[in-house]
Amino acid sequence: MGQPIFSTRAHVFQIDPATKRNWIPASKHAVSVSFFFDSNRNVYRIISVGGTKAIINCIVTPSMTFTKTSQKFGQWADSRANTVYGLGFATEQQLHQFSEKFKEVKDAARLAREKSQDKELANTALSIAAPQVSTDLSDDLQSPPVMCVNGPEDKLFRSQSADITLSSEKERIKKMLSEGSICELNLEAELFTLQDSNSKLVAALHEANANVEQWKKQLVAYQEETERLREQIADLEAHGGHGPSDLLKDELTQSLEELEALLKAKDEEIHNLQSKKSDYHEVERDRDQAIHRLRMRNSELERRIQNTEQNLSNSLEDRDRMDTELQRAIEILDIKIFDLNDLRQSLVKLVDK
Repeated sequence: MGQPIFSTRAHVFQIDPATKRNWIPASKHAVSVSFFFDSNRNVYRIISVGGTKAIINCIVTPSMTFTKTSQKFGQWADSRANTVYGLGFATEQQLHQFSEKFKEVKDAARLAREKSQDKELANTALSIAAPQVSTDLSDDLQSPPVMCVNGPEDKLFRSQSADITLSSEKERIKKMLSEGSICELNLEAELFTLQDSNSKLVAALHEANANVEQWKKQLVAYQEETERLREQIADLEAHGGHGPSDLLKDELTQSLEELEALLKAKDEEIHNLQSKKSDYHEVERDRDQAIHRLRMRNSELERRIQNTEQNLSNSLEDRDRMDTELQRAIEILDIKIFDLNDLRQSLVKLVDK
């Protein structure tokens, strides 16, 4: 297949085939996602390999659309595989680059398809003669018969009104479900961003904890060295001129000051690491709040869907009851018309006499 046209790294997701709402991770970590040109089939592909298997093998068609659902998340639908792919990027720039390349490849796929169709039409015009239409097909090409409905026009009008009301109710339900799915996708993308930031902070915290342990050991060693130097200085001051020279005393004092300055710097670094721990706890709290909002939103959507289903059921029951009452009224009306016709004939006979 050759070298890739464009490559990037992203977390790959696929839509849950059962619910068509939730995302299922297709990779445990960020993997390479690349655009290729398949010269054998004259098509463009998006390919991503996780481990030993291909988690994306999608042919780009002119009808595909890549949609940005958040600052670092985008998605597109593959009708051939009957799924929706989602990509989570580390930066907004990577998402923008992939979106632009998707548009370019889609335009190139459209041009390749048009060229292929023109070539096929030219070959067909050269190899196939114009077929003659058989007269036996004239009967099959006639217009279908128009269905007639017997019965009062009032009943037909009322049934059509009920069908229109039911269709509008179904359209409203579909719109509500699509809005709910979009909200869930946005919340899940926000949760993915928080989880990505959380994993980075956890890695930084582990590294900081390891550095803290190492610095604590160095701090103990520096404190022991400081105590030893202080004891040497005290011995020099006690013995006066019997100890080392004043030059050695100055050097020891300078070393002691340097060690104290180093201890102070290490204390500041430990304080900074402790402040990073508090930031990590704040991120965890934000993540829990996002999960809580997502659950509340799901509960609200489920409640609205249940209410809508109940309203639809009530509408169907009202429609059935209306049809029953209308049929009964028609029967009564037919009886009244028959009675009036009988009365009219009796009056005519009476007048003739």
